Amino acid sequence: MIRIGVIGQSGDISPEVRQLAEEIGREIALRKAVLLTGGTNGVMEAVSFGAKSAGGLVVGILPGDTLDVGNNYIDVPITTGMGYDYRSLILVHSSDVIIMIGGGNGTLGELSTAYLNRKPVIVVEPSGGWAGKIKALAHDGCYLDERKNVKIEYVDNAQDALDMALSLKRCVGGAEKAVCKDAETLEE
Repeated sequence: MIRIGVIGQSGDISPEVRQLAEEIGREIALRKAVLLTGGTNGVMEAVSFGAKSAGGLVVGILPGDTLDVGNNYIDVPITTGMGYDYRSLILVHSSDVIIMIGGGNGTLGELSTAYLNRKPVIVVEPSGGWAGKIKALAHDGCYLDERKNVKIEYVDNAQDALDMALSLKRCVGGAEKAVCKDAETLEE
């Protein structure tokens, strides 16, 4: 079963971003994947609501030692005893694929962590924030730097995000034990 981590802005989000995050959560559930988020509010709460409303499994990787920061749609809350930045490391390392929706500085840090650890990343460009800016700033539009650790993929909607995530599954973890250099190339 693929574990899809969704990263994005906490706090207040626009109705458009909320709808997009809910659609992505529903798609994750309908495709029988497990959703992992940072477990708090904003994009994390919206995507969790979407997954939960479609019968999906929602895992929240929470900062601190208490459940009170977690949103109401988490099935499996995991308290880390850590601050937000270190909690994000656990989220990224526990995911097979990362989907980025909008985002501020914390989300940018999660994107960088995913890239450094060769985790496939799918950016939903119309969601704004860093998701709307990263392509213009990326090396060749697809890489965060000249090392070309992992190709960043870009999509416009929830269905394309999940199509891409499931196509990248063959490149990560599981029985295949393969690492995806980019969307087209597999390396044992």
